[in-house]
Amino acid sequence: MTRVLAVSTAFPPHRYLQQEITDDLVSSLPPGTDSGLLRRLHAAARVETRHLALPLDRYRDLGTFGETNRLFVELAADLGADAARQALDEAGVRPEEVDLVVSTTVTGIATPSLDARLASRIGLRPDVRRMPLFGLGCSGGAAGLARVHDHLGGRPHSTALLLSTELCSLTLQRADMSIANLVAGSLFGDGAAALVAAGSGRHRAPTGTAAAPDVPAAPATRGATGVAEGAGAAGATVVATRSRLYPGTEHLLGWDVGEWGFSLVLGPELPDLVRLHVSEEVESFLAEHDLKPSDVAAWIVHPGGPRILDALAEELGLPDAALATSRRALAATGNLSSASVLQILRDTQLAQPPPGTTGLMLALGPGVSSELVLLTW
Repeated sequence: MTRVLAVSTAFPPHRYLQQEITDDLVSSLPPGTDSGLLRRLHAAARVETRHLALPLDRYRDLGTFGETNRLFVELAADLGADAARQALDEAGVRPEEVDLVVSTTVTGIATPSLDARLASRIGLRPDVRRMPLFGLGCSGGAAGLARVHDHLGGRPHSTALLLSTELCSLTLQRADMSIANLVAGSLFGDGAAALVAAGSGRHRAPTGTAAAPDVPAAPATRGATGVAEGAGAAGATVVATRSRLYPGTEHLLGWDVGEWGFSLVLGPELPDLVRLHVSEEVESFLAEHDLKPSDVAAWIVHPGGPRILDALAEELGLPDAALATSRRALAATGNLSSASVLQILRDTQLAQPPPGTTGLMLALGPGVSSELVLLTW
């Protein structure tokens, strides 16, 4: 089984109240545009604060996709390096001990990929295996953990680093008055998350002791320092994973790519899809392991938006407290795309679930697809 040794997050230093972002976007609306719809969408998003890659006033001057993507490559590499260093430190793992790095993003394009750009900066070996993922959208963090689990299942003595870096603000189309773009402007924030995991054959040293070269020390819980925050409490173990595509839904979620970059495709039918398919998927997956939704004590659910969370809670019959961690993350940082589920896993681990706790990670992505990861503590 795969053991999660540490999870960390890192955020840009530019943090704004939702109202500040709303007012800035309203001030740049085309003449004659009714600002009421934008204000209502921002109020309904249940987001209180967000981190942005750039100071708020810089976004007015952004130009073509080429310009915004150059900024993405520069800023995402810096932010990802911060998250990765923090996670490795929390795990008690030296960079040169990492055998695999999986990196996921959907908000910019980089070739060489981000993992290649930060490998030498954080001290990874030249022969480290790399698996860059693009296009998985908000499901990328859960899918990345699933692929880490696949790798470590066949290499139980190995250690892996998962990195998610998303600068959603650089994709916003300020001149686009579509509902999808207005919703994106109300929900998405910027941030990175990193996770360190080890296979079942890699043994952990006792807490507080130095680790031998092939034995990482058990991490100790500690709070945030600077822009990076880590969770070093006793980590979760991955039990099983499931990936699912829902045919005929490709038009509901994704990007339209044009001269000015990424334009969000967001179908209003997504909450109905959750009700129709995803809740059944969750119940089926749990049943394979003789579990029911009521047996899950730790829900690590991507906060795609209030309507998605509400639909999932309703269909699965979850109590209000079940998705409280997801709702708090949405309020504090907005939707971080693929990084959000790792942020929520970090928050869950900081709460120190008692031994024997069952957890379920769930995220939706383009396809439309779902990623499920069964966890235990």
